[in-house]
Amino acid sequence: MDDSRTAFDQIVELFRDDGVRFIVIDGQAEWLFGSERVTYDIDLCYQRTPENLERLAKALKALKPTLRGAPPDLPFVLDAKSLALGNNFTLSTLADDLDLLGHVEPIGGFEELSKNAESITYNGRLLAIIGLDDLIRIKRHINRPKDRDSLMHLLAIKRIRDEQTGRG
Repeated sequence: MDDSRTAFDQIVELFRDDGVRFIVIDGQAEWLFGSERVTYDIDLCYQRTPENLERLAKALKALKPTLRGAPPDLPFVLDAKSLALGNNFTLSTLADDLDLLGHVEPIGGFEELSKNAESITYNGRLLAIIGLDDLIRIKRHINRPKDRDSLMHLLAIKRIRDEQTGRG
């Protein structure tokens, strides 16, 4: 995709235009919360209903996804059936690397993440992002060095938010 917009903007707009239900998670969510941590891929948790899998498969066609790290000659068709049979997908696309997660440890899937998701206005439209407390919980659970670094940023953001709302 040859575009002056960021890969994140391209993918979010494409998915929203096709009616895909998703929640922004991980590094892009950190950035939307105000962290300066650099992230190199886009992570989205997607709803796994048959209707949403159809919409997601349609939207993905424009991105020409391939399985990241798989041999280039591996036969792979990313359609609604493939999405239903799998759960979490690490993809390379025309825009950027994209991780599509049907399940996020230790919380669960789209429905569980939706309970605490936040809505923000992004490029003039509502965008669902993982709740800050849920993202902190995930970072604690995964506990890789980069997650511990993220956790410091996220806890600082939480402290500032709590102070601004009188909870701190």
